[in-house]
Amino acid sequence: MKAVFLAHTAVPSGAELATLRLVSALRAHLDAAVVYTADGPMVERMRARGIETRLLRNTFDSRAMTIRKAGAGPLLAGGLALLRVGWALGATARDLEASVLIAGSTKALLMGAVAARRARVPLVWQVHDRVAADYFGRWLAPVIRGLGWAVARAYIANSHTTLSSLAVRRRPAVVAYPGLEPRPIRAHPPQRPPAETVVAMLGRLAPWKGQDVFLRALAATKIRPRQVFLVGGAFFDEEPYRAELERLAAELDLPVTFTGHLDDPEDMLRHADILVHCSVLPEPFGQVVVEGMRAGCAVIATRPGGPAEIIEPDHDGLLVDAGDRRQLTAALDRLIEDPDLRVKLADAAQLRAQQFDITESARAVAALLNSVRRKRVRHG
Repeated sequence: MKAVFLAHTAVPSGAELATLRLVSALRAHLDAAVVYTADGPMVERMRARGIETRLLRNTFDSRAMTIRKAGAGPLLAGGLALLRVGWALGATARDLEASVLIAGSTKALLMGAVAARRARVPLVWQVHDRVAADYFGRWLAPVIRGLGWAVARAYIANSHTTLSSLAVRRRPAVVAYPGLEPRPIRAHPPQRPPAETVVAMLGRLAPWKGQDVFLRALAATKIRPRQVFLVGGAFFDEEPYRAELERLAAELDLPVTFTGHLDDPEDMLRHADILVHCSVLPEPFGQVVVEGMRAGCAVIATRPGGPAEIIEPDHDGLLVDAGDRRQLTAALDRLIEDPDLRVKLADAAQLRAQQFDITESARAVAALLNSVRRKRVRHG
């Protein structure tokens, strides 16, 4: 059996990095390949892992069609362009002798619908985003939900939060957390005293990720941290937001360092005492939360959403309501002022993070894909 993953972007954001780990782990169970329809760093990162990777060059610029922001005209034009790319993808899928195609985004779903028909193989939707009105818009969310049900034979969701936003009905579905690759727990350096505290926030610089809320919350703390790190790149035309954050940090007189994207943020996380996740919309999963927990940070994250599936409040982390600056400031005050509490939460967090193992997710995904393939063989 050969599973071929379809991706419309090769930018190293959360979904793409999760797919890298999943495909790497899946090779213990089946043959896997990845096809990108745009060039970028992920192409070489996949190949460096020894994963069969194709780049289907085409004239469609996925950055010109942002599904959540485009009007009806650009969406229609972009949709037609995606269908044309999908036809070419179908030929690539046949050349790869694919048994099943896995679409890793909404754009890939549209391309994959055409590719799967041309290649005569089933299509599975790997869903990384909540398909909800607060993210995609009131009219577009049900359209995407319906498209998924119409063209996908099965679903892979990155959390129960994401799965609950889909129109799954009786289609096969599995929750496969974007787990981390197993490695031994490393002791975190000692937590610093309050006035020396180092706080980090990890994630793509984007308005819905809430870095501005984070900075305003920090500015209101009783004891300001000694260092603050904003770790993450500005992708998908979000550079103006980075400039806005830099101005805000200067205005609030905060000791903020913007690191940009880091391929492996573990050393930075081990340097931090506290990791903050601050999405203002419900996070589909929250890989950075698990990364921070494994590194030994005391973690604050927002609810509802995926982080509420990860963290047990006051045991292995703290949860605050999304977008609530006052709650976040109170949580920061609590951790900054109490290094012993940080140690207690961080120790429990490292144990909890071990439960998010990509090898377990790969087993669940392999079982689903084999089931879809067997059903395809039985019914032709």
